[in-house]
Amino acid sequence: MSTTVDGGATGNGSTRPTGVKLDRVVIRFAGDSGDGMQLTGDRFTSEAAAFGNDLSTMPNFPAEIRAPQGTIPGVSSFQVHFADYDILTPGDRPDVLVAMNPAALKANIADLPAGGTLIVNTDEFVKRNLTKVGYETNPLEDESLAAYQVHQVAMATITQNALADTGLGKKDAERCKNMFALGLLSWMYHRPTEGTEAFLREKFARKPDIAEANVLAFRAGFYYGETTEAFAVTYEVAPAALPAGTYRQITGNTALAYGIVAAGVQSKLPVLLGTYPITPASDILHELSKFKQFDITTFQAEDEIAGICAALGASYGGALGVTSTSGPGVALKSETIGLGVMTELPLLVIDVQRGGPSTGLPTKTEQADLLQAMYGRNGECPVPIIAPQSPADCFAAAVEATRIALKYRTPVLLLSDGAIANGSEPWLIPELDTLPDLTVEFATEPNAPDGSGEFWPYLRDPETLARAWAVPGTAGLQHRIGGLEKQDGTGNISYDPANHDKMVRLRQAKIDGVDVPDLVVDDPSGGKARVLVLGWGSSYGPIGAAARRVRKLGHAVAQAHLRHLNPFPANLGDVLRSYDKVVVPEMNLGQLSLLLRGRYLVDVISYTKVAGLPFMAEELQNVLTDIVKGVDA
Repeated sequence: MSTTVDGGATGNGSTRPTGVKLDRVVIRFAGDSGDGMQLTGDRFTSEAAAFGNDLSTMPNFPAEIRAPQGTIPGVSSFQVHFADYDILTPGDRPDVLVAMNPAALKANIADLPAGGTLIVNTDEFVKRNLTKVGYETNPLEDESLAAYQVHQVAMATITQNALADTGLGKKDAERCKNMFALGLLSWMYHRPTEGTEAFLREKFARKPDIAEANVLAFRAGFYYGETTEAFAVTYEVAPAALPAGTYRQITGNTALAYGIVAAGVQSKLPVLLGTYPITPASDILHELSKFKQFDITTFQAEDEIAGICAALGASYGGALGVTSTSGPGVALKSETIGLGVMTELPLLVIDVQRGGPSTGLPTKTEQADLLQAMYGRNGECPVPIIAPQSPADCFAAAVEATRIALKYRTPVLLLSDGAIANGSEPWLIPELDTLPDLTVEFATEPNAPDGSGEFWPYLRDPETLARAWAVPGTAGLQHRIGGLEKQDGTGNISYDPANHDKMVRLRQAKIDGVDVPDLVVDDPSGGKARVLVLGWGSSYGPIGAAARRVRKLGHAVAQAHLRHLNPFPANLGDVLRSYDKVVVPEMNLGQLSLLLRGRYLVDVISYTKVAGLPFMAEELQNVLTDIVKGVDA
């Protein structure tokens, strides 16, 4: 971090803390799952966004509804990276770690680099809590934390004292200690306070005593930093120079929901989300349920199969059908996706990937559903696949997926993942007139070429190979569709071998012909790079950050990122063959690498990780540096 010092004396003659200007900071709040770390981190993030910083976040919470209190499995954390320039990741390691109990300290201390700042809630460091996580001695009293700048703060005690006159019981008062921590960090980093106080009063509007208690705790933390001599330094991170426009902080799931709303508006179709709650996709349902005024209907079905069947039924009825899920749900939905392929109806299937197989790691991220999306159905059953690269990109990805579904009359799989879904970043809100026109023309008249006056559902547009879409009940357009193979044109049930071969090839040709933009390569060296690093999905940020680092070391490396995974961009083969080495990092065991090798006969270098955590820029930097040096040698 580059810094400049700006300290001095206050008007009353006392010396105020030295102000240090930073270009970036990574803060991690960690505590028990009941300590409110997600709320604390989200509020700090919101103030950073309002201040104008670029930012990226990484929430991390247990899969259990309530893990045993004070244990490592019950630790919840929230990491926020904010800066005065454009950043790509939530940061590899925190510069500041706020540990609310011994479990949080033990689970996270290995990530804090030497010299980092550690703020500890000393009230929780009692023998019982230390024993739960295997500490034989109190780390605050031995030399095990000597490498860090340690600040010991009795957060619970100070919070209770600050709320002594509110009438709250001890337990309720102690619950506000997360707001004390937020106030202290807000003081340290010169964050505005008005927004947080307004948020707390709105959030707890039905319980004004709780709202005021949280506000008092927040102020107590702020004033503690201002009055104590324990903190000799405050920090400032200036706003980032972002492109002009109106921004808001957004998570990937929220951006997907907004993209679906926009797609409904731009297509002038009613939208039905048929879904079943599943981590980490449930927030899409929660968010979309707020938009009934845009003709959005949300249906929480009794299971995954019912959810997608309702969505496909809505599409059959002339609406935009959408379903959302995670990997295990995609497995259950596969038969109905196949029905959507056979009936050739538009359907948006959102898969927010998580660690698997089976129930796997519900709250941890992974990219291991690519082959399931590509081939996880019986028969020859092709569907387009696209993947957003970041939380903000989810909006555009949802609109693009809908464009393809409506234009080509096909289910489309959108592959998000846990890191994108729960992470957040600034989103430049687009102007409505910049969004594509997704208007659909329904069939209105019989189209049989034999003059019979009938409607043939499988006559195709010669350019897109999409069939006509007729709303049930339209006079004179009676027709038959379903899961059995259909005769080309008429849609009658057909077991003819030649017809089946023809229909299979037509459905494949339709997907192969989906118009996708060419792959764009980022190579600041002007074409001198001999190594290309290619990614998809949420690996975009770590790959981009690693490439920046490698270039700063004086090495040339090119970067490209795939949004369209089926069909691939038309120029992908030429791009791959233009480099001596192609490196493909993935949070799986090499699924995209397998597809690239099979399709283009290019021996890509697969670098994989399946730890339930995103790549770190540092690890990819080391991998790329070694490969570039080997090529240049």
